[in-house]
Amino acid sequence: MQSTFDSGKRKLLSCLSHAAIFFSTTFLSIGAPIAVYFLSDDPVVKQNAKESINFHLNVWFWGTVIGVPIAVLSFITFGLGGVLFFPVIALGFLIHWGLTVVALLHCLSKPDEPYRYPFIFRLF
Repeated sequence: MQSTFDSGKRKLLSCLSHAAIFFSTTFLSIGAPIAVYFLSDDPVVKQNAKESINFHLNVWFWGTVIGVPIAVLSFITFGLGGVLFFPVIALGFLIHWGLTVVALLHCLSKPDEPYRYPFIFRLF
């Protein structure tokens, strides 16, 4: 038995899962892809939600690994560490937001194919 899924709904839910990362400074942002994962029965939407959850965890992990030492260095050097490492911080945000935009464009252009972020650890 072959089942078809609504393409518009698939695009919307997949994009919602990936776009939630733009609110990643609030730990509630991971709730959107988790909710989509448990509420949807579409396998492509579930895969996109799972990938978004993994991306959230990776962004938080690398943000902590890179951000804590920079924050400590900035505290010790009275802000100089933050100025010196600004390019690293900017590059991190560029990668974070750039990959999310690529994921959104992929979900809109190829709704029947789940997006996979490159270079991330997948826990789920």
